[in-house]
Amino acid sequence: MKKLVALGLIFAVAGVLFAQSLTDPNPETVGADSAMLSLREVSVDKFEREGSWYVHISPDDGTIAARLFEGSPSMKEPLKEDEGKEDEDTLVLGVRVDFFRRGLDSFTIMAGRPYPIEGTVKTVSVWACGRNQNHDMYLLLQDYFGRNYELYMGSLGFSGWKKLTCVVPPSPDGEHGIVQSSVYYGDKPGFKILGFRVDCNPMQARGTYYLYLDDLRAVTDLYDMENHDEDDMSDNW
Repeated sequence: MKKLVALGLIFAVAGVLFAQSLTDPNPETVGADSAMLSLREVSVDKFEREGSWYVHISPDDGTIAARLFEGSPSMKEPLKEDEGKEDEDTLVLGVRVDFFRRGLDSFTIMAGRPYPIEGTVKTVSVWACGRNQNHDMYLLLQDYFGRNYELYMGSLGFSGWKKLTCVVPPSPDGEHGIVQSSVYYGDKPGFKILGFRVDCNPMQARGTYYLYLDDLRAVTDLYDMENHDEDDMSDNW
């Protein structure tokens, strides 16, 4: 009887964990080692400015173009500070790729200038319309020390709009991995978003492919910045 009860508890816990894995990552549990958190969702870019993003693909693989279009995901919820300003967020970034042949192709969508995010970033999200092609999308970033990294955001094998979210793993020792702060080099934590890379499924990299992006956001912990004493000097000189 005791064995049956134990097995039941194990399956119940496993079911809860599996259900949690199907939802968006919880920023409060990403690298949290204390209760001192001040999480805030911030807008990085809304893809409203022409020429702020540029695209590239190898000339041997195909041609690529990007431009802004009117549209927006209907499921997107505005940030509190953007409520009532929906008329200022009406455009999305469209990318068109024309492949020459099937193969191990990839293309990049890069910011004209890197987007810095202050604080300790927990998650980064973007709305994507992937046209149900099984290509893989990666976030390209530069950490506190200027080192480049990539984080897997997900497959583009879905129809319509979908919010893709990636977790930023914490550095284990402040020296390795994605480092966002250092007591030796100033007092403003964070990293920079460089853009995205799409690795194409070789069986589906043919013909013309369309991708649309909107509303790049991040959830960041601003505790250290918001609780900085007013009489404490800033180490930025």
